[in-house]
Amino acid sequence: MEIWINPACSKCRSAIDLLDAEGASYTVRRYLEDVPSEEEIRAVLERLGLEPWDITRTQEAAAKELGLKDWARDDASRERWITALAQHPKLIQRPIITAEDGTAVVGRTEEAVRDALGRS
Repeated sequence: MEIWINPACSKCRSAIDLLDAEGASYTVRRYLEDVPSEEEIRAVLERLGLEPWDITRTQEAAAKELGLKDWARDDASRERWITALAQHPKLIQRPIITAEDGTAVVGRTEEAVRDALGRS
């Protein structure tokens, strides 16, 4: 199991605390320092069963600068969104937990983190 975190994020810290409390084995990826490639973003999106706009933090300054709220959310625009996430990792929703069964969850709630634990 791997968890993509920003250590300054309270949701990330809560997810780590829960994983630790449950004795889970996981690897931490500080995705702002170890930025995921476009290919890694595509892979995690497939595991999540989501589109790039579904995991984009649209209230971030970079999102506003890019005008993301006006971007199309369709197949033709998908790669543009993925490129933006790779170039501006702060836009990626967090934490993302990849489970051992090949799936992933956005672990913003205790329920979502427990869901990931149940998939190990």
